[in-house]
Amino acid sequence: METKKSGGFLERLFHLTENHTDARTEIVAGITTFMTMAYILAVNPSILSAAGMDSGAVFTATALASLFATLLMAGLANYPFVLAPGMGLNAYFAYTVVLNMGYTWEMALAAVFMEGIIFIALSLTNVREAIFNAIPVNLKHAVSVGIGLFIAFIGLQNAKIVVDGATLVTMFSFKSSLGDGSFYTVGITVLLAIIGILVTAVLVVKNVKGNILWGIIITWILGMVCQAIGLYRPNPELGMYSVFPNFSAGFGIPDMSPTFLKLDFSRVISLDFLVVMFAFLFVDMFDTLGTLIGVASKADMLDKDGKLPQIKGALMADAVGTTAGALFGTSTTTTFVESAAGVAEGGRTGLTAVVAAILFGLSLFLSPIFLAIPSFATAPALVVVGFLMLTSVTKIDFADFTEAIPSYIAIIAMPFMYSISEGISLGIISYVVINLVTGRAKEKKISALMYVLAILFVLKYILI
Repeated sequence: METKKSGGFLERLFHLTENHTDARTEIVAGITTFMTMAYILAVNPSILSAAGMDSGAVFTATALASLFATLLMAGLANYPFVLAPGMGLNAYFAYTVVLNMGYTWEMALAAVFMEGIIFIALSLTNVREAIFNAIPVNLKHAVSVGIGLFIAFIGLQNAKIVVDGATLVTMFSFKSSLGDGSFYTVGITVLLAIIGILVTAVLVVKNVKGNILWGIIITWILGMVCQAIGLYRPNPELGMYSVFPNFSAGFGIPDMSPTFLKLDFSRVISLDFLVVMFAFLFVDMFDTLGTLIGVASKADMLDKDGKLPQIKGALMADAVGTTAGALFGTSTTTTFVESAAGVAEGGRTGLTAVVAAILFGLSLFLSPIFLAIPSFATAPALVVVGFLMLTSVTKIDFADFTEAIPSYIAIIAMPFMYSISEGISLGIISYVVINLVTGRAKEKKISALMYVLAILFVLKYILI
């Protein structure tokens, strides 16, 4: 009887049947998304502490900002997208704004806060929604493909399958690791990640429910076995930590007061501040739009005109999340591309987001468990999700080169330039220029906003 009531309540709240899903699928999807992005709980404090911020306070701020913003996404849009302080934006915050430009982290937080306020205004005035709708359908599919390659590349890097080399990037050398003794620290984890990719692929082929989540768990367990028998030897100096949870410090929540409400607005009226704020604004806006376009396209959430029905609520959740995150004491909060992992598991509603948000809340109390999930265990999920997103390439009209070439440029720019926003920028510029020069612009009915965006992106490359 309780199950029926619960099912009825969740049905009314999230419209599960209407979205062709069920509670079990959504719960597995929420757990999967959280597992693929739980690394942010360890990585964000590590990066922001380089700017002089208290790592314990940043951990708590990261978990709370993720919890708050993700619940907003569920409530305002009923979408399975999960938010957290964004990678790339946190590095820009710490290494460029603070360490290179000489801002204090308090001033940098003020820039993030102001960016969030502008985002709220843009979301209320439909500017961001209009940008989303102005992007042609083929480019939207291209963004999905580009993001797939991008997150697969991130997965390969996280697992150290792909490393720096004389050719810019190269594959990890097992022969060298056996020679210099690093096989038992790094080499074995690379091997485990490769095994994890194959295990996850087999589970996907066999259509096992929760295949991506199982791939993470199985790879993690294999890592524990290897550590227990001495095949894997942790070395913190190389960034290779124990894969077993460390409960020695207990389950207390780290104090957030060192970063909470520590914003400094003393340099708001300065050109430097405007440049910093605009940089945060640009990257966050187009990373978010790219993620929404790519993941929603893969999940068939776009309507027949290529629009996302509840986009206003999704953008507002992102904007308010950024503002709240700055108050808590963390860099820009944004929609995570790893949401694609939950969508690949069948997540279609805000219930997926709620499950992930609850896990972010639990992580405050169970941080030793979540911080122990190694990157080599989540890497297979990113690589396989990258494949699933790549399949959108079949939806691109390759018969029309004025559509296909800009789509191709957008696709290759994302992994090669390590940026979703650069892919969108170059895709839009090339789309407008190619159609304009070949005389196809009038026939395509390219919107005025596309021309404005193309000009703004060109100016960005010239001036910033």
